[in-house]
Amino acid sequence: MFDRAQELEQRQREEALARQAAQQQSGTGLSHCQDCGESIPEKRRLCVAGYTRCIDCQNEYEERGAR
Repeated sequence: MFDRAQELEQRQREEALARQAAQQQSGTGLSHCQDCGESIPEKRRLCVAGYTRCIDCQNEYEERGAR
């Protein structure tokens, strides 16, 4: 049972990384923050490819130690 949980976690991680990589290759991030739903300024989306959070939520995310 533990092995299946690890396999599921690994598969989910790989899928998330693949989605992130595909989004970064597209050249722009999301138009709205995935955490709070606020609009992400176009300049940020174009300058920093692949961002999915507004500046405030990204700062909070990084402070929690997740990157």
